Amino acid sequence: MRTQYMLGAAFKIVKWSLALLSLVAVIFLGVRIYDSQRGLPLDVWHTYAPDELNVEEMEKADWRDYLANEEKIFALMRVNVSRKLTPDEQVPFNRYFEGSPVYPANFLRDWNRSYTLEPSGPPSGAVVLLHGLTDSPYSLRHIASYYRDRGFVAVAIRLPAHGTTPAALTTVEWRSWVAATRLAVREARRRAPAPLPIHIVGFSNGGSLALKYALDAIENKDLARADRLILISPMVGVTRFARFAGFAGLPAMFPAFAKAAWLSVMPEFNPFKYNSFPVNGARQSYLLTDSLRTQIAALRQDGRLEDLPPILTFQSVMDFTVSTPAVLSGLYDHLPANGSELVLFDVNRNVKFGPLLRETADTKLSRIVPPGVRNYRLTIITNAGDGTDEASEQVVDVGAVEEHSRRLGIDYPKGVFSLSHVALPFPLSDSLYGLTPDNSEDFGVHLGSLAPRGERGTLIVSLDALLRMSSNPFFPYLVERIGAQIPVSPTRKVLEPVGTAPVPERREEFVPSTPAAAPAQNHYRSPAKGDSTTRSRRSR
Repeated sequence: MRTQYMLGAAFKIVKWSLALLSLVAVIFLGVRIYDSQRGLPLDVWHTYAPDELNVEEMEKADWRDYLANEEKIFALMRVNVSRKLTPDEQVPFNRYFEGSPVYPANFLRDWNRSYTLEPSGPPSGAVVLLHGLTDSPYSLRHIASYYRDRGFVAVAIRLPAHGTTPAALTTVEWRSWVAATRLAVREARRRAPAPLPIHIVGFSNGGSLALKYALDAIENKDLARADRLILISPMVGVTRFARFAGFAGLPAMFPAFAKAAWLSVMPEFNPFKYNSFPVNGARQSYLLTDSLRTQIAALRQDGRLEDLPPILTFQSVMDFTVSTPAVLSGLYDHLPANGSELVLFDVNRNVKFGPLLRETADTKLSRIVPPGVRNYRLTIITNAGDGTDEASEQVVDVGAVEEHSRRLGIDYPKGVFSLSHVALPFPLSDSLYGLTPDNSEDFGVHLGSLAPRGERGTLIVSLDALLRMSSNPFFPYLVERIGAQIPVSPTRKVLEPVGTAPVPERREEFVPSTPAAAPAQNHYRSPAKGDSTTRSRRSR
């Protein structure tokens, strides 16, 4: 009788628990549906997704095949997106409008596409560059040029579902990014045969892919081994929400609630990065980082992390997109003493923001890197400590506890309280994202130097997006540290100063025969005579 009573009580608890969970799920989905219906409607670039090569096709494809499919994708996108815009959508700030000053195809080079940069002589190595989520190959072009000018051939691939329409991210799977990474490394090895070195540079989600490739190469001897990894704001860990992001998109199964598939729907005014972000993008980033976590744990248990190449990572202490503590706990705390280094950019402790700065920002560095002996070199870029804006490099070597420092001769810019996730790979002079953009290129807008003042509700974008630091005052230091890892022939001439990346000569690897597109109308100002960086493609 007692047992029967206990079973009955347990059944009631389970029944009420399920009822409560069902109620919570219904409330969550109801709130999600309500929230998703607010804001801007979906446009054609939120619904049209071009067809990419699948995983099996990429495993068999070479660089020419990938570029051929990419050419077809961009031709179809012009037909199915740009030429289907309504009059209301044909506005100057729409990157898909052929008459817009931010229309990528009107630039000398469309940096949404895959590209290679070749050195002036025989290559002394190769570097593969992997951009971040919602991003494009534009983001690593300065570092690509830096490698090229030091004798490396640079292979920068447009990862599947990027550089086209944000809708492409609603269906992509992270394994497609892994397959594209392998394809790019195969091309790098073809251009720089063994024993020439291969480096992999990964930004944000590209950092995850670079690390994933290196881990896979430990398990699969058929993959070319990377000699060094350079990770910039790597996505080793993401927010907890990303783990459950798939639930937020469940209402999108019903056509009436299609907007639930999106975490944000915004105007697309950035020529080289999506502003809108689908639920699936967050979901796939979580699945990729979860795969990394599992693989790192397994290889560590088997004692095989010793085969990882040295890793040089640059990370802002304040990072809203990825987890800075996860870079340490999920990666660096597991590394062998193989010459790896972590460089952290601290907040500007001399900034005059007083009580406006959160207390957690002031203490975050000490919380994520407590004192201790490490298997890697730890470098912190922070204030020199004499009340000036000048920064210093504070270094704790492998196996040591004492730090040594040197002044960098670089100041935190006035009013800048920290770097951000997106800032690190761009110099202050970058024409799109730079705080002080130069005049070498014109991409229709200088997003990094805008300092808007006025009434809220007037702009097409939130002030948060415009106020976020989008370039790196310490970029010369960053490439100097990268350069220390690049073997350079003593007879090779370095062509450009640190921190610049002029538009390189356009090298079309493969141009398939496609019907000629009708000329686009150009509604913005004509470039000055001799201004080769802003003239349209059709004028060449």
